[in-house]
Amino acid sequence: QVQLVESGGGLVQPGGSLRLSCAASGILFSIYNMAWYRQAPGKQRELVATVTRGDSTNYADSVKGRFTIYSDNAKNTVYRQMNTLKPEDTAVYYCNADYSTVNFWGQGTQVTVSS
Repeated sequence: QVQLVESGGGLVQPGGSLRLSCAASGILFSIYNMAWYRQAPGKQRELVATVTRGDSTNYADSVKGRFTIYSDNAKNTVYRQMNTLKPEDTAVYYCNADYSTVNFWGQGTQVTVSS
């Protein structure tokens, strides 16, 4: 059974930091491209950051310089460090694992940026 379990969300003040984790099980983690998406209320889900199985990273323009994505194959976990958080970063953040035609999603974790 494939599982992607996100953790690390919560309430943080503007300018603060959070680190999200996504622990994968039931897949050969090292062959998957991993990504984080987010969905704010009333908006479509958007791609935030990706890390490929070759460790190449890409970021949405809105988070470049503030967010960092990285993976630990030994722990089957992908992380996202989020710094200098803004209220517009408030959303449910989802982990995604992609390989060829296979695609898996986590259940999501809420991040709220508010004073």
